[in-house]
Amino acid sequence: MIVIIWAVLFVIMFIFGYPIIFSISVPSMLYIILSKISPAAIVDSMVIGFEKQFILLAVPLFILAAKIMNEGMITERLFSFASKLVGSLKGGLGHVNVLASVIFAGMTGSAIADASGLGIIEIKSMNDAGFDPDFSCAVTAASSTIGPIIPPSIPMVIYSMISGASLGYLFIGGVIPGLFLAIAMMVYIAYISNKRNYPAGESFSLKGVVMSFSKAFFPLLTPVILLGGIYGGIFTPTEAAAAAVFYALILSVFGYRVLGLKKLITIFKESALSTGYVSAMVAAALIFSYIVSREQLPVAFTNMVMNSGIITNKYIFLLFVNLFLLLLGCFMDPIVGELIVMPILIPIAILFEIDLVHLGVVSTLNFMIGLSTPPYGENLFIVSAISGVPLGGIIREIWPFLIVLISVLFACTYIPEIVLFLPKLAGYIP
Repeated sequence: MIVIIWAVLFVIMFIFGYPIIFSISVPSMLYIILSKISPAAIVDSMVIGFEKQFILLAVPLFILAAKIMNEGMITERLFSFASKLVGSLKGGLGHVNVLASVIFAGMTGSAIADASGLGIIEIKSMNDAGFDPDFSCAVTAASSTIGPIIPPSIPMVIYSMISGASLGYLFIGGVIPGLFLAIAMMVYIAYISNKRNYPAGESFSLKGVVMSFSKAFFPLLTPVILLGGIYGGIFTPTEAAAAAVFYALILSVFGYRVLGLKKLITIFKESALSTGYVSAMVAAALIFSYIVSREQLPVAFTNMVMNSGIITNKYIFLLFVNLFLLLLGCFMDPIVGELIVMPILIPIAILFEIDLVHLGVVSTLNFMIGLSTPPYGENLFIVSAISGVPLGGIIREIWPFLIVLISVLFACTYIPEIVLFLPKLAGYIP
């Protein structure tokens, strides 16, 4: 009865639009009170959980690195380089939008940082060039999904903590899917640009590419330093996040001299607020996970699935995972979604002998697509807020992009080698 009350209250609060942290924590605290569990036991469980998960420190560090890059003229240099490289194509700035997101993805690991930081530049440039504002916003929202797929990736950090899968192999497993996403979106942009006669940018100039590359050279080294350091055994993924912060500070403060003490203090405050928000969600989700584990819900769910006669093999299970996570991603923050759902899904995936690195990349892609899926996709609200474009128009333009993104998702789901090819080259043994 206590479990039923806990589950029903969670669903009711979620449906009525309470902040997700309250929807998780209020039912969980009621469960603890009704079950007469000592709060000290919960605190001990959470503290032990945090102490064992050193990898969680990467999250606030990547948040800080993203904010420094957005404020330190780094995004402008990356956008300029991408513009010189592919801007001459038909619908050039649409392609630039996607390519800039690919490059920026190798630095921050956050779709929100991409949409809110780089998105301001992208949307204004596209609108000034004659693109429809609705389309400019849709491209920006869709392309930002690449951020956490190409390493580094904050959602993959959380998944690694939950599953025990190697974060290094998760990172490298996202490279090819991320590039596939970019290529697929650029194909659609080329099609729609010819249909609507969207403009091309400046004519291609090798001199212009070289000059913009020279200005963007040091920012472009960021993913090389991060991934080279991780796979070269120089530092752990968590230490790589610290290296990203240090490198961004060096570039912005001493290299480009655009960040002073006053601005840095503001950045640290904003990062602390963002980290506090994420930490509070993680803490609430850990209590939720404690209850899930205590009631042995993963075991019960696994038995139900295996005895249902509906999900009889891993292919049907993967279809179920995609449909479920796509729906969940429309309403729930990716970090919270992973913390709540993945502990239940992972044991079944193991029974079906699904590789956890493969599942991690696929689940991350699901949640990222959810950020741009109506009616509650967070990226849609962000691009609408920074551009002033009504949400309805953006939603009309986002649907074709979602079809493209979901097509890539299903390809990655049912052709595991798309995800596992590079990890295997790096020595991963499934």
